[in-house]
Amino acid sequence: MTTRQLRAGGRTVELHRADKVLFPADGITKAQLADHYRAVARRMLPQLRGRPLMLERHPDGIDAPAFMQKDVPGYFPAWVHRAELPKADGTVTYPVCDDTATLLYLADQACITPHRFLSRADRPDHPDRLVFDLDPAGEEFTPVREAALLLRELLDELGLPSAVMTTGSRGLHVLVPLDRRADFDEVRSFAREVAGLLVARHPDRLTTEARKRARAGRLYLDLQRNAYAQTAVAPYAVRALPGAPVAAPVSWDDVADPDLTPQRWTLATVDRLLEADPWRDAPSRGRSLHPARRRLAALRG
Repeated sequence: MTTRQLRAGGRTVELHRADKVLFPADGITKAQLADHYRAVARRMLPQLRGRPLMLERHPDGIDAPAFMQKDVPGYFPAWVHRAELPKADGTVTYPVCDDTATLLYLADQACITPHRFLSRADRPDHPDRLVFDLDPAGEEFTPVREAALLLRELLDELGLPSAVMTTGSRGLHVLVPLDRRADFDEVRSFAREVAGLLVARHPDRLTTEARKRARAGRLYLDLQRNAYAQTAVAPYAVRALPGAPVAAPVSWDDVADPDLTPQRWTLATVDRLLEADPWRDAPSRGRSLHPARRRLAALRG
């Protein structure tokens, strides 16, 4: 097995077993995974900086057992940033990816998919993202696209600009940037009210029912990620699935395209995604929920 030395930001990262195949059906190696994360670093790092991460690691490839890692192992280099945050019976020291060298180091650790907090480490109880996870009832993706467009329309009524991304797996994430004034309880409560109004408008198409048997074929609006220490897949992250699909920022015009699929972008085609820069005009300034709450109350009557 070969070792490659990768330079990034004045650091040298050793990529061990660089020719280790992580995606057996596609022949994709650890070196190719690292090359991907180097290529997307300029776009991906602003979405990661300052955020605790949960690492989805596949040391023997995607067909072998994997594990999710929160606590930073003792052997991680000192230059990898960390955030020690409370949990019910103590603390967890999470990795934080603030630079390209760390992104490459995580690839060396066979972290195929980093999952990020919706808050930053300095105010972990106050998210700067609200996320609606649109989960299809079956394999058909059209209802997901249509639900995302309906949700965007409602968010526009509430004065909340939104962005959207494919998960690289089955669905879409609709994200609203927040100003970090509201804590998770407030944000989740607001998300429930928004979802409830959307379901009331389209009861035959949408549901917030967590039990699959109760959904009756309707698309599920999942709000569970809006909580302390919960994570969501990071934009530009590779998913541990055949074909190495990528969780991809997309434009709202893309969502209106009937040819869009949640796995449109892959490790092999990400160059075209980087050229397109779908989030070039996406909202960046975090919004307060207070005006939106007043508008929501008026809509609900």
